[in-house]
Amino acid sequence: MRVTQWTADSEHRLLERAKSYDVNALAEIYDHYEARIYSYIYHRVGSQPVAQDLTSQVFLRVLEAIQHQRAWQSSFSGWLYRIAHNLVIDHYRRRDRNAVAPLDDLSMLPSHSEGPEQSAERALNAETLRNAINRLTEEQAQVVTLRFLEGLSITEVAEAMGKTEGSIKAMQYRAVSSLRRLLEYQV
Repeated sequence: MRVTQWTADSEHRLLERAKSYDVNALAEIYDHYEARIYSYIYHRVGSQPVAQDLTSQVFLRVLEAIQHQRAWQSSFSGWLYRIAHNLVIDHYRRRDRNAVAPLDDLSMLPSHSEGPEQSAERALNAETLRNAINRLTEEQAQVVTLRFLEGLSITEVAEAMGKTEGSIKAMQYRAVSSLRRLLEYQV
């Protein structure tokens, strides 16, 4: 059974089936969330292979949690984003924060509509923004990524981060101010 429109009730039923190791439910959850989790991770790390690897690790952790009966307590999507966030933090702890993005990254390939100069400028702008975001506090970087790169609402970000909407608004304000200062110095 494929749930085409996700409601709170249909998600709850699907998650209960997943807790019972229902392969179809697990596949549907993966299909529904994989692109969003990948996008979140990619915006934080800027590398397609790393984002793919970390995304697969998120869903492996979900399976391990279900297996050990340590699954989510409230918001499933918030729990997924927290797992992804923790994996991104672990990734940066393992590697040098000043490492340069690989030249063979597919995001740097020119599109048919832009020349090599525009493609290089786009890649440099993306890398500059990513570096600036990574200089924010971890919570500020997560708010910026979820709000502006992933397009989540204040409510969804609050749920994903386990914070109040007011604290997310304040964090967003401070993050945008800091980001503006960081980017002004890079120009």
